[in-house]
Amino acid sequence: MSTFTNNPSELSPSTTLQNYPKPLSPPLPAISKEIELARAMSASSRSSLFSLSAFEVLFEDQWLMAVNKPQGIYYEVVLTSVPVLLLSCSKTAPIDNTKGSPGLHLPNRLDRDTSGVMIITKSHKVAAKLFKAFTDHKVTKTYIASCVCPSPDWKRITVKSGHGRSKFGAWRVYAASDAGRILPGGSSVREMETSFEVLSINGKRRSLGESLEEVCGETIVVKEKSVKCANNGGGGGGEMQDAVLIRVFPRSGRTHQICLHCQFIGLSIKGDVKYEGVHEWDGEVCSGHELHAESLSFDHPIIGLPMKVHAPLPSWATHLLPES
Repeated sequence: MSTFTNNPSELSPSTTLQNYPKPLSPPLPAISKEIELARAMSASSRSSLFSLSAFEVLFEDQWLMAVNKPQGIYYEVVLTSVPVLLLSCSKTAPIDNTKGSPGLHLPNRLDRDTSGVMIITKSHKVAAKLFKAFTDHKVTKTYIASCVCPSPDWKRITVKSGHGRSKFGAWRVYAASDAGRILPGGSSVREMETSFEVLSINGKRRSLGESLEEVCGETIVVKEKSVKCANNGGGGGGEMQDAVLIRVFPRSGRTHQICLHCQFIGLSIKGDVKYEGVHEWDGEVCSGHELHAESLSFDHPIIGLPMKVHAPLPSWATHLLPES
């Protein structure tokens, strides 16, 4: 009888292959490579001309600032443009400098096409405290996403699964029970959990909640390949596609977590070609995925008071979320 071990050095090559957990979400579509390359080139051009403006600063004090990162801009460029902005218009105390280089850090980072709240700390001490807060899951995050899919038959749902790279290097969903198992390359499957709330369908408001505690509903513990929680357009054979706006509460912080879980439950994000999102919709080509980091809630690393930073919603979200 063979005994499973988490130490790949203790396994023969054949045994190791047999014990690798299998990803449950599909591989990247072939079309995504070409589209992503074109988007990357466009973002590089835009990023080379990018300059952070005072209008994009959501909050600032002498220890940190929060900015609203635009879509299609690399986060590194946002960070490097901060010193110029601070010198020109900051009203707070000077930032921590070492040999003329500011001690700026990004405790949270957003993908190229994701817009919304990013925190920038002004000293190494503050950065260390916020990094720990993120690692210890003491920061509450909310996102808004636009999806094109059959209308879901639920209002709130939570998904728990494993997360890791496949043998080809792509991030994939794994069974929740695979957490801790070794993957090709020596990494391991890690736990991830995301809660979702439907806000509107085709511009008609469905429900609205603000707190993480309110977003529970049904919980899906991933055991096998996607069950596609959407109801296939209400019995229309899976052909009907709707514009669905959702609020997302990631309870862990894995790479591409929201995109992976959206894909797994049949709510692929509009423009997210890596994870089965549509490339064209309503006569328009999507220039990127429609995912927005709406808010961050955390205790101030120095003062200790609770704070919540909101980023204004982009036009694609306000269009799908009309006033009551």
